[in-house]
Amino acid sequence: MMAAPRNVAAPADSPSLLRDIENGGGAAAEEEEDSPSAKKPKSEKLPFNTWEFGIAIGVFFVFSTVLLCIYLSMPPAEKGHIKLPRTLSDLRLLKDHLSTYATNYPAQFILGYCSTYIFMQTFMIPGTIFMSLLAGALFGVLRGIMLVIFNATAGASSCFFLSKLIGRPLVSWLWPEKLRFFQAEIAKRRDKLFNYMLFLRVTPTLPNLFINLASPIVDVPFHTFFLGTLIGLIPAAYITVRAGLALGDLKSVRDLYDIKTLSVLFLIGFVAILPTLLKRKRVYE
Repeated sequence: MMAAPRNVAAPADSPSLLRDIENGGGAAAEEEEDSPSAKKPKSEKLPFNTWEFGIAIGVFFVFSTVLLCIYLSMPPAEKGHIKLPRTLSDLRLLKDHLSTYATNYPAQFILGYCSTYIFMQTFMIPGTIFMSLLAGALFGVLRGIMLVIFNATAGASSCFFLSKLIGRPLVSWLWPEKLRFFQAEIAKRRDKLFNYMLFLRVTPTLPNLFINLASPIVDVPFHTFFLGTLIGLIPAAYITVRAGLALGDLKSVRDLYDIKTLSVLFLIGFVAILPTLLKRKRVYE
């Protein structure tokens, strides 16, 4: 629908950009030492104590229980076709199987869809871009965009509060340099922080996953985070949901974010951050 922001000119078909798009946004190439996939010293353990680990497991259990109850309430004929799509082929098959169920049981379907989307956002599970495409394929542009923005914002907010509770050691362990950079950028833009959050959400400057996890750690107020997410995700949601209408013609998820699309997103992001730039210019004059 997720690196220092200077390296934003990564090709649209870059695997790293694709992984970040799946998390609700895009990102440029990262420094290897900041990558969560980079090898850590064997002697270094995961930065969770027992209490923090218990909270994470508890929240995960609650979400899983809700999803299981929704799954058990589905008609037997539909249960065998339910799985998280990992490719466009999987998504097309899922859309064909769920079309009738979504029509006959709209409330149950939307509840299951929202719970799954928010669960994936909260626990950083890749694949939400397929959920956004599915919303467009089943509900059209207007309802699809409303559904995606609601779920993406709710999932990001859930991730925000979970990170506020137990996320500091994890983020510091995974992205120490990027966290220091982000903290410095936030400190420089306190007066126009909403505009900066809009810029980050609209453009693929930083992965949305990192923004969700790091924002409470660097003391971004929740109301700023929430409004920046709610408004800033609209362009990307429109692009993805609209592509879902022509799901049969879509050859690759990479096609969603070509150079033209990325240029438009950065133009919108530049407009969003322009008040901050103008204020800094007046200060230096």
